[in-house]
Amino acid sequence: MIALSINGKTYHVDAESDTPLLWVIRDTVGLVGTKYGCGIAQCGACTVHINGVATRSCQVPVGSVGAKQITTIEGLAQNGKLHPVQQAWLDLDVPQCGYCQSGMMMAAASLLKTNPKPTDEDIDGSMTNICRCGTYQRIRAAIHAAANKA
Repeated sequence: MIALSINGKTYHVDAESDTPLLWVIRDTVGLVGTKYGCGIAQCGACTVHINGVATRSCQVPVGSVGAKQITTIEGLAQNGKLHPVQQAWLDLDVPQCGYCQSGMMMAAASLLKTNPKPTDEDIDGSMTNICRCGTYQRIRAAIHAAANKA
């Protein structure tokens, strides 16, 4: 059994230590907001925060997590209030298909934590997640809107 702290709650999971964290989050714990995209840490759909750092969970062996704090898209809102990034995504109608958006929001929240007032260049340089629908302009606008509300 492996103990994981996800969104402030402890889960005891029966998984091989080399199982990707993504599959434990989705299939064992049942939090399906984190998406599978490519399986090789390129697209970012599986992005979660591990100790506050945006991390692509498809390539993280669950056995390497230890006592670190994991936050998924389900845990980004606090006390019933959406995170400023989530609210900006809604206000600006960012997603089209929406598949990549949970990972995008997790990456954006991490960016704003380390850089509360990013420039367009900062956003372009740090947001490496892939959106197949091409909503990058709205993503950038939403990050600026969230930065202004934080």
